[in-house]
This record gives sequence, C-alpha cells and structure tokens, in this order.
Amino acid sequence: MINLLYISISGNTRAFAEHLAEYAKAQHQANVEQPLIHLEEVSDATQNEGETAPYFVMIPTYLDGGNGIDNGFHELMTTAMGDYLREPGNAEWCRGIIGSGNRNFNEQYCLTAKEYCKEFNVPFLADYELRGTAKDASRIYDILVKVNQA
Repeated sequence: MINLLYISISGNTRAFAEHLAEYAKAQHQANVEQPLIHLEEVSDATQNEGETAPYFVMIPTYLDGGNGIDNGFHELMTTAMGDYLREPGNAEWCRGIIGSGNRNFNEQYCLTAKEYCKEFNVPFLADYELRGTAKDASRIYDILVKVNQA
C-alpha cells in the first residue's frame, strides 16, 4: 500500500490524486504485486493523530506574494499541509513530495513543494501541471512504487 496525503484547493490536486489511485488499481488488478494507493486529503479540519507509517505528499502551489527567489515565499491556502507536517514526528514518515502548479508561473511552478522539501529534508520526487495527464499518472506511480519499495 502506498499512502498519499494531499491538499486540494481548486480540485485539480484531488482530481489527479483520484486518477492516480485509479491507475494504481488497474495496475494491481493486472499484477497483484503492484501496490494500491490509499488517499487522505488534508485540510484545516484534519485532526492530527500522528503518522505511524511511510507516506508521500502531493501539494499544489498557491502564493500570496513573493516569487520564492529574491523577495520571499508567502504560501496561501495550503498551509494546513505544512502545519500537519510540522506536527511532532509526522515529517519523519514522509518519503517524498510531489508538486503541482501552472508552468505559466515560471520559477514559482511547484514552489510550495520545493520549499517543503527543503524545510522537512525530504526529496522532491516529481511534478505535474494542473490536473495532470495519463502519462503523468503512469510516471508518478512508477516513482512512488520504486521509492516505496526502497
């Protein structure tokens, strides 16, 4: 089982997470050795029970000022995930982060994920744009399986 925590504001991340879980289910049906994906959406209402098993994070980028390069990083709307990861012991179980965003924002593309990777000392595993594609689902699933087995 691959545990995947995500936060979704506009619904893009949720849609891709669900697509990724469906892709994993199809792979599992074809080869029972392939793991399924368990999804958990994090929000301001999420009660922290403390993580006790490895998991991955999928997070979009929403900024309220700052370009992340020379004038800061001001995260907007996705802070619930950061707060969750900051809870004692939670970040220790995180195996990596997948970022999403809009490539039109250049250096800000996937900036939240990259900042979390630095803060929590976890690898940046992959990225996809907006709702992702079928090719993104295949590529990211392969990465999750590989890291999960390591």
